[in-house]
Amino acid sequence: MSKPEPEPLVVVDVGNRHVKFAQLVVSDLTSRSSDLSVLRYPSESAVCQRLERWLPSEPVAWCVASVCRPVEAALANWVAERRPADRYSRLTNDMLPIEVRVEQPERVGTDRLVAALAADARRTAGQAAIVIDAGSAITVDLVSADGAFEGGAIVPGFAMMATALAQQTDQLPLIEPIDWLQAPPVVGKSTEQAIRSGLFWSHVGAVRELVGRISNELDHTPELFVAGGDAETIAEFLEPAAQVVPHLVFQGMLIAYRSRKCRK
Repeated sequence: MSKPEPEPLVVVDVGNRHVKFAQLVVSDLTSRSSDLSVLRYPSESAVCQRLERWLPSEPVAWCVASVCRPVEAALANWVAERRPADRYSRLTNDMLPIEVRVEQPERVGTDRLVAALAADARRTAGQAAIVIDAGSAITVDLVSADGAFEGGAIVPGFAMMATALAQQTDQLPLIEPIDWLQAPPVVGKSTEQAIRSGLFWSHVGAVRELVGRISNELDHTPELFVAGGDAETIAEFLEPAAQVVPHLVFQGMLIAYRSRKCRK
């Protein structure tokens, strides 16, 4: 008899700037992770006392998607040392139940693929979907009408572009990524306002252009799904109307875990 899986399931999205943790119940087939309480840390402090207090005392299963190998390795070592009864699994692309139609499937960010997996589960049968994940980087990816990941585009996110602008110029200040939910005036009346306008509207324009050009290559109007910390900001300006799914990556990870492809 196989060993029963521990519950709850701890899903972890390891990004370049932040790590997000959430607890799901594997046996709850209705769980879609839409109302999760998420623990979020800067990547350099992902393993800390608050995480230890947040975790249940009983053994748990871990399902981890990572685009930052050093941070994920530190987390894996911490779990092995501090919680040896836990079952730790790091998702790799070949574990995911989705066809990947790109030149090097193993090099696609796992977060992009699990988001596509979740969008595939949500989309209308026979209809393509465009998945926008607005985080540290903004990704715009296509899920075909038959459920395959077709690839997409990657754009630097708000904070990344703001940092590059400040670091590679002499006098332009670093604009903190605050109040992105408020669309700034197009014509800025100060240097800071001008930078904020440029950052905001260039991102909106880039995503809209990509969505439009991808849609033009299809024979029907695709469904749009938007995830990530800046999802609400981006979705407001998209046509057709987009579905905002804040934890799309976690939903895809839960689907992958239930498929048993990521279990040891």
